[in-house]
Amino acid sequence: MSTTGQFSTKSPTIKRILKESQELTLHPSPDFSAGPLESNLFEWHFTLRGPPSPSPFASGLYHGRIVLPPSYPLRPPSFRFLTPSGRFEVNREICLSISGFHEETWQPAWGIRTALLAIRGFMDSEAGGAVGGMDADEGVKRRLAGESKGWKCGTCGKENGEIMRENEELCGEGEGVGQEKVPDELRLGYREELGNGQGKEVAGRAGDETGKGATDVSKIVENNQEDAGRTTTDTLGGVRAPRALPAQMPVRSVEQRVHQQTPTRVPARPPTTDTAWLDKAIVGVAGALIFMIIKHLFL
Repeated sequence: MSTTGQFSTKSPTIKRILKESQELTLHPSPDFSAGPLESNLFEWHFTLRGPPSPSPFASGLYHGRIVLPPSYPLRPPSFRFLTPSGRFEVNREICLSISGFHEETWQPAWGIRTALLAIRGFMDSEAGGAVGGMDADEGVKRRLAGESKGWKCGTCGKENGEIMRENEELCGEGEGVGQEKVPDELRLGYREELGNGQGKEVAGRAGDETGKGATDVSKIVENNQEDAGRTTTDTLGGVRAPRALPAQMPVRSVEQRVHQQTPTRVPARPPTTDTAWLDKAIVGVAGALIFMIIKHLFL
């Protein structure tokens, strides 16, 4: 029984989930099958083929859960593998650049299809201590891959082999998508996980999976590092040039501008002999006037 009626189809999250489910039904992938549970639109189950040979997972079929947050696609989903693989711990949320552990690297334009393609291409990398990851021996991985087809999900009630046979029939009836490619920006988001010398190996296997158009991650990282080095050199050169200009400017020109801006003080000139007699005459006249006033008052 479908639960679509329990949710408001006006919700952007519900619209997005229904759109992705319909798109995967109309354009199924030969490499995986995915869809929401009938009882919960926010919980999906998927069955994924292992990466192509020479990967130890090449013959494996792996079942897992996807839990979508209420604000999907603004926040990333979480992923768990239920089938033993030797690469991921069973029923434990895994740490990837597209999972809830790294919300800062998630882009709402990505979806379930993009995430599953990325996980498939990411399986050959080493765990490196990441949450939910493990590094079993290659022999163990190959043995688990051979046993995975008969693994049965208690919720879905079907074996992995049965699910993928039905998916192959859908691919024959529907509009196949052909060779699918992981977006370049998503592969570049795996730099942290693909570090420590793992980039070349993983990128080579991802190229076999996604076709001739796949880009070698190691080459991209190396080119970006070279571009960063050239950019740093050019930038430093650009900074040094203006710093050298003041050293080439003559000091005298600065002193001249300072003198031009400073107001000139004119010293006071001492009195000359031409005005000395005038001062004496004024004093004499003033004294005579005072004498006449006193004589008039008291005599």
